[in-house]
Amino acid sequence: MPGDHPLAPEVVTSGVALTVDPPPVPPGRADGVRRLVPGLLAVAGATAVAFAVQHVVPGLGSTTVAVVLGALAANLGLHRTALHPGTAFAAKRLLRAGVVLLGFQLSLAQVAGLGLGGLAVVATTVTITFFGTQGLGRLLGLGRARSLLVATGFSICGASAVGAMKEVAGGDEEDAGIAIALVTLCGSLAILALPPLRGLLGLDVTSFGSWVGASVHDVGQTVATANRVPGALTAAVVVKLSRVVLLAPLVAGVGLVRRRALAAAPGRRPAPLPLFVAGFLAAIGLASTGWLPAAALGVAHTGQQVLLTAALVGLGTGIHLKVLRRTGGRALTLGLLSWLLVAAVAYAGVRLTGA
Repeated sequence: MPGDHPLAPEVVTSGVALTVDPPPVPPGRADGVRRLVPGLLAVAGATAVAFAVQHVVPGLGSTTVAVVLGALAANLGLHRTALHPGTAFAAKRLLRAGVVLLGFQLSLAQVAGLGLGGLAVVATTVTITFFGTQGLGRLLGLGRARSLLVATGFSICGASAVGAMKEVAGGDEEDAGIAIALVTLCGSLAILALPPLRGLLGLDVTSFGSWVGASVHDVGQTVATANRVPGALTAAVVVKLSRVVLLAPLVAGVGLVRRRALAAAPGRRPAPLPLFVAGFLAAIGLASTGWLPAAALGVAHTGQQVLLTAALVGLGTGIHLKVLRRTGGRALTLGLLSWLLVAAVAYAGVRLTGA
């Protein structure tokens, strides 16, 4: 009947009323957003739990708890198909946004404040761990992408770095899941293992903080470890964040190498520098100007913590125990050897330079 549609205007032509139906709404985007909602709600709930646990048990960082919650959901059959689009969105898109905001925690003045000795410790530790871990991975018979992701996580900043490097590494969810599981395990063990070693290794409080910052993987794990020795936190955070700066050149370098390797191959080549990594560098540059008020930097810091925690819930759903069992002891061996490598190189650097 004419006019039955509540939004349908009537056009009168030769005395006959014609109903003009409104143009249909393209279903693609709206349906895509609706598909994200269940998973994002689950991620939001897990993120809230992660921060609550951190508040009750300060030694457990929200990011570590987030990875564990995601892995539990995956292995207990709670990560249902309806949740996958939302958790995948968190693992990819929210991670990128969190990495960009991480740049606002850094400034070139902080990096320069380390001095030549501190910068040498950071650069040497990252370089030897990054390439040494990949070499160990080849000796153990692990794939190139898997070894690369483990090397990135242990040399830079844990699960966040694994997620960032996955963009250009050419690995799959299984490779990323194994790398994240290893850096989470070893970084959590560091919180317990490193503080009792300070006296045995002859490190004063500042040197211990520098050692922790140069060797522990995730930013949250670094803070938790250093907090166990009063006075060590400042040195640990400055050194750790200086390591994070090297995430951008590492990702860019791997991207360029892969583009050249795939130059003759059909298909889409990885970007030499992902857009979010460029955003990360821009954030560092902006923070270095001193133009941003403390309140704005505080908001960026809080946003970064929330986004990375949410992203690590999503990344945690990619950790499957059956995959770890199938890999056998090789992946675990690589993780433990990489942990020993980064700790030994960082310790030698701190003792030699007095950083």
